[in-house]
Amino acid sequence: MSKTVPFNKAKIEEILATYPTPFHIYDEAAMIANAKQLQAAFSWNEGFKEFFAVKAAPNPYLIKVLSEVGFGCDCSSHPELLLSESAGVVGENIMFTSNNTAAYEYQKARELGAVINLDDISHIAYLEEHAGLPDLLSFRYNPGNLKEGNEIIGNPEEAKYGFTEAQLFEGYAILKQKGFQRFGIHTMVASNELNNDYFIETAEIMFNLIVKLHTQLGIRFEFVNLGGGIGIPYKPDQKPVDITYISNGIKKKYDEIIVAQGLAPLKIFLESGRYITGPYGYLVTKVQHFKQTYRDYVGVDASMSNLMRPGMYGAYHHITVLGKEFAPKLHTYDVTGSLCENNDKFAIHRELPKIEIGDLLVIHDAGAHGHAMGFNYNGKLRSAELLLRTDGSVVQIRRAETVEDYFATLDFSGLTSFK
Repeated sequence: MSKTVPFNKAKIEEILATYPTPFHIYDEAAMIANAKQLQAAFSWNEGFKEFFAVKAAPNPYLIKVLSEVGFGCDCSSHPELLLSESAGVVGENIMFTSNNTAAYEYQKARELGAVINLDDISHIAYLEEHAGLPDLLSFRYNPGNLKEGNEIIGNPEEAKYGFTEAQLFEGYAILKQKGFQRFGIHTMVASNELNNDYFIETAEIMFNLIVKLHTQLGIRFEFVNLGGGIGIPYKPDQKPVDITYISNGIKKKYDEIIVAQGLAPLKIFLESGRYITGPYGYLVTKVQHFKQTYRDYVGVDASMSNLMRPGMYGAYHHITVLGKEFAPKLHTYDVTGSLCENNDKFAIHRELPKIEIGDLLVIHDAGAHGHAMGFNYNGKLRSAELLLRTDGSVVQIRRAETVEDYFATLDFSGLTSFK
């Protein structure tokens, strides 16, 4: 199985006349089609909503595109709240889930009318003191040893996130005592998970927990947020998740548990990020050097500062050489950036067509946790973001950083007298 790109070499060369490499480019049509497919899969649930995880691709243009399909925003910081606001996503279309949260962040979330999802029982009093309590609150549940995590997010018992089950009962009892009528509950225990049944099992755990909380405390839940964590097939031989299978499995558990206990309707929320934009973003970079020592190194004009995942996690990202999509892969290369770090590699021992200086490489699945995780180590500047519109046009949705940007926060005024 091979991966394809939504453009050809001629299209990228046309773009290069205005925007030099490296740059990230997103496929609007594919993102919209995927978003609509997700919504269709869960259309059986009255009130279903996907809150796009802004952290995955924090760009107001992408947020706007997804909001027009009906998505909300999952935010975890003050700037993410501002990004959502700038795209017109406000009120209960925002789910604010953070940890170790500052007062001013809660205050902004309250100002926007966001649904606040607390990470710790002590934050009930903290929120009340610093921002006031809304009429709807949600708690993040950490299931501990009831649920296995995965290698990215770790085992729940070792994670810093969420309430224990005992703390949930105590926390919701506090809310009930304060006169609350609106309750939500949330969990998030995996990242980049491709096992379809994992998400059905999570839903079953949450539905049973909701029944227990209702039975013991007499409260009804308005929604359950099953989190995100839906993975994407980074490798060509991996299978994508079957979102229809997942939805059907969750519906079966919903009917067996929630409907059977008279607790319907219960809105189901998700907060996927990677699944929504990940496969539809590409890092385009140009080959500028070729080095032969103990290995053959292809040096490109992008670096780990443009896409951290391969260097940080050893993650696989597929690479297409534009114009050589069907050429035999007879050569083995390390594809590297120029950071003073040996892990600044997009690929190691990768079989590719013969590469020459000036070739254009497309690094796949960079649409989530790609540009967002950029940094300035070694004085590297973050690249531009472009959007390939549904009509085939291309617009810049974030300009590339400049040297002036890099120096903007430095104060040189007292340097001459500094000792």
